[in-house]
Amino acid sequence: MKEREDKHRVLILGASGFLGNAIYKELCSYFNTFGTYNTENILFENNKHFLQYNVEEDDVFEILEAVKPTIIISSIRGDFSAQVIAHSHICDYLKSHRECKLIFLSSSNVFDGYSKFPSYETDKTLSHSIYGHFKIKIENMLMRLPKRQIVVLRLPMMFGVQSPRVQEIRMLLNEKEPVEVFPNLIINVSTDSKLTQQIHYIINRNKKGIFHLGSNDLVHHDEFIEDIIKTLNIEKYTLKQVYTTNDERYLAVLSKYNLLPKHLHFSSQEVLFELSV
Repeated sequence: MKEREDKHRVLILGASGFLGNAIYKELCSYFNTFGTYNTENILFENNKHFLQYNVEEDDVFEILEAVKPTIIISSIRGDFSAQVIAHSHICDYLKSHRECKLIFLSSSNVFDGYSKFPSYETDKTLSHSIYGHFKIKIENMLMRLPKRQIVVLRLPMMFGVQSPRVQEIRMLLNEKEPVEVFPNLIINVSTDSKLTQQIHYIINRNKKGIFHLGSNDLVHHDEFIEDIIKTLNIEKYTLKQVYTTNDERYLAVLSKYNLLPKHLHFSSQEVLFELSV
């Protein structure tokens, strides 16, 4: 297995971010793994496997030519227009490098135009948000490429001990500020560690297509956030309830067709347990 893994050269765009860095740490012991970082950071500058890349100023093609990856993982953040151009250049690269595959981190927001049901892999995308529109634009661009070269990972609301969401909750609690919750919002969830294991499996098994990588069950946003606060052993806290609609609405991505093996399935309770450790 090790021999097979070594042949991959993995490039993670956005490897200094929360998810990108978790993916890098998961894969770097198994593959020849490279990553990009944006802001100056001595930790990344001294690592010869990290390259500085600003999506708004630099051409991604230069990074691709320097690394010559067989797998590109896009977890990049930044200006949406610049990201669309970068992914257009990545598509051009894939067309001339047929042995290369792109794993694109998308979002449940590609379905935020629907609210009555959770969404499955073959459902048509529809978004009312700028973020959702942006993700759909890139997804549609990728769908024109050969299927064997593309993996689209639609992610639910992401958590983790070091995640921006949990860090913000901690900060608000420390400052005695209310934590915003959406009582009518039904979601599913995941963590950085769950995602990285799933990506590792997808690479090893040479999977392709669209994957929905959330928990198997659904939870109300307000109840889940309150459960997180309880795992932090905070007794006094205030929740600010935000109602965007009087009806319950779903923002959840469930699997029905492109299924991973059972050991990579998990529940929202397992996510909570991971956050409490």
